[in-house]
Amino acid sequence: MVKSVGIVGLGLIGGSLARLLVERGVEVVAWNHNEKPYAAARRDGITCLTTLEDLAAAKPEVLFLCNPLKVMPEMLQRLAPVLDRNTTTLSDVGSVKGMVRAQVEEAGLADCFVGAHPMAGTEFSGFAASDPAIYDDALWAITVDETTDYERFLKVAALITDPVSNRIIVLDDQTHDRAAAMISHAPHVVSTAFINELSANPDRNIAAALAAGSWRDMTRVALTDPERTRAMIEEDADNVEVLLRDLAGRLTTFADDLHAHDDAALTRFFEAGQAFRDYKLRERKSGNSVTSGDAGRITIAVPESGWQQTLLDSARHGEHIVRFIQPWQVEVETRSKV
Repeated sequence: MVKSVGIVGLGLIGGSLARLLVERGVEVVAWNHNEKPYAAARRDGITCLTTLEDLAAAKPEVLFLCNPLKVMPEMLQRLAPVLDRNTTTLSDVGSVKGMVRAQVEEAGLADCFVGAHPMAGTEFSGFAASDPAIYDDALWAITVDETTDYERFLKVAALITDPVSNRIIVLDDQTHDRAAAMISHAPHVVSTAFINELSANPDRNIAAALAAGSWRDMTRVALTDPERTRAMIEEDADNVEVLLRDLAGRLTTFADDLHAHDDAALTRFFEAGQAFRDYKLRERKSGNSVTSGDAGRITIAVPESGWQQTLLDSARHGEHIVRFIQPWQVEVETRSKV
């Protein structure tokens, strides 16, 4: 069990993780680019240090970079000469993984790095908005490549499954970034386009008065800090561009079919995603647990050679790792089989 964790950046994600870990009995040391959150963080049992170098000198077993991605190169360059790589495994919580790994390699820290991305958060920001509950039953993507050391991976992964008590899937960077564009980055663009459309409409006040559940759900993420959203999207620009062009094509085709009163085409459009509706229905009926109809959990043996592909295949089957029974044996639940 990991007993000490370092946190760089006490914003929403880093602050919530730090508070949760303290609650679970893990020693947490942290550094933030300013001391504004320190008083509140210390009251929550977080040890706050003066410099990033002091944080590295504390030699936490795992160090999570929770800083904005735009300053990642600076953080890595400062850590490179002072991080004790024999003691500390470096990780992060960024929503784009390929770019971060390239920056880690540039800093010469690839040998001690294991990428991570918690699927958690709100539209708010800062330590004042932090809440350990955002990690309740959360899924993390752990990203590895062919050079990732299994012991370091296990240290990060087992920390997330216990004591954080979250689930994980294991991916390569490219698979993660394509999926993140689909379920997070492109939706932010679409959501923002909706509020832009309303804001430009001469009847925007009437539309705002009529807005209810569907509008709220479609536009919630557009309320996020726009600079933070823009940075996130630009960091995954290639994947987001492809998705938006595909989506624009679907919408244009649908508009053409609607104009032509093409009943068969309209029916095909609304039927095309039925597999996802069925998946969400199973999820609701099962209480957000095993969604494939399988009874309970199964055990997977992780081979020493090719473990990355074995765990990626498991993720593609919709399986989430919930527990490490032994270092080379995991327990999984089928949670996202569409």
